[in-house]
Amino acid sequence: MKKTWIRLVVIFLLTAVFLYFFVRGVQWKEAFRYSTNVNWFLFALVILITPLHLVTRGYRWKYLLIHEKRDVKFYSLFAGNAIGFTVTFIFPGRLGELVKPLYVARKENIRAGFALGTVVVERTFDIFTMCFLLGVFLLAYPLYPTAFKIQAGAFKNLYLWGVVGVSFASLLLILSLLFYFFREKALRVAGFFLKPLPHRLNQKILNLLHEFIDGLKFFHSLGNLLTYILLSFVVWLGITFFYWLFFLAYRVSIPYLFMIPYIFLTAVGASIPTPGMVGGLDAFSKLGLTTLFGMDPNQAFGLTIVVHAIQLVMTCLCGYAILWREGLTMLQLRKLGETIEQ
Repeated sequence: MKKTWIRLVVIFLLTAVFLYFFVRGVQWKEAFRYSTNVNWFLFALVILITPLHLVTRGYRWKYLLIHEKRDVKFYSLFAGNAIGFTVTFIFPGRLGELVKPLYVARKENIRAGFALGTVVVERTFDIFTMCFLLGVFLLAYPLYPTAFKIQAGAFKNLYLWGVVGVSFASLLLILSLLFYFFREKALRVAGFFLKPLPHRLNQKILNLLHEFIDGLKFFHSLGNLLTYILLSFVVWLGITFFYWLFFLAYRVSIPYLFMIPYIFLTAVGASIPTPGMVGGLDAFSKLGLTTLFGMDPNQAFGLTIVVHAIQLVMTCLCGYAILWREGLTMLQLRKLGETIEQ
């Protein structure tokens, strides 16, 4: 109980800090004016394509699960993503990252540890993909310095975040590969560090590790690996298109590829475990719009509020529709995720 309260206090403080930087200096009337100056046809189109990433993520996930079960229903994958993001939006601590694989594991009769392992791989490739796209963008920057004028400090920060992202993703990938190719040694090392724990908990964690390693069978097929890498680009280029179209609806014309560093920053903000991604995503979005594109801070604030609200509302509508269809509740899903956390 004490650990839970400490975690909640930390999350609350993080949210408060990022909200402070997001709201600081905003002129509310100006922000509202910017947020209502919109092309309603394009705006409606943006709303319609909001769940697109749930589709592309679901199709990509299929290639990670293929070694466990070849005929996983696409509905289960779509529903797992929708429910996972909904839980993440509602509860703090990114609990949806646990609910998502556990839901699909129960729905498709797949081992829980295996499904959890695929999510670790998925997040690792998400980071790699965004870092790769950012790296290509930065390397090509000398080709268009006049077309994309960016502050020197902001450009330096992009390099810094790129290095942090690549380092973190590389660490996850290396650990995953070590667990897969040196399975027995890795399990012995894990067993050594788990010895102080009660025997029952020790065995439960080791069993999950066994299933997690099985989930990494994805690395054995070069064809699946290449397909998955390609689909990772499809996922993130689709997300980039969503934001590009959103800003176009608000009469802000930004070349499609120039959106990449902004998407990278919003992804960093979204990874901060605040409820609904509030604060983290918002602050990084505003930072990106003002420093990368020279946007007025009030406009950046207003458009960030709108785009965040669209994602939250549309995703939760999908998630709640699926929960209603299956007779599930958010409380049940929360308990499902907490069983693994404990």
